[in-house]
Amino acid sequence: MDQTLLTSKELAERIKFSANYINSSLRDSIFIEGKHYIRPFNGRKILYIWEEIELDLYQSACRNASYIPMAGGRVCNG
Repeated sequence: MDQTLLTSKELAERIKFSANYINSSLRDSIFIEGKHYIRPFNGRKILYIWEEIELDLYQSACRNASYIPMAGGRVCNG
C-alpha cells in the first residue's frame, strides 16, 4: 500500500486550514472514515490519507468550473 498517512497538523500545512478546523468541521462531514482517514488499531489517533483527500480537492475544483450555482440549489450549465 503506497498511501501517505498524515496527522491533522501535517494535513493542515498542505491544505492551508488549521488542524483544529480539520478535526472539528471537516472530519465526518467532508472527510469520511475509511476513505479519507483511518483510526489505526481502533485508537484515538487519526491519520488522514493524502491521496484520497488530494483527489477530492481536484475533483471539486474541476466540478465548480463547469456550472454556476443558483438560488434554490439549481445550477446553470453555461
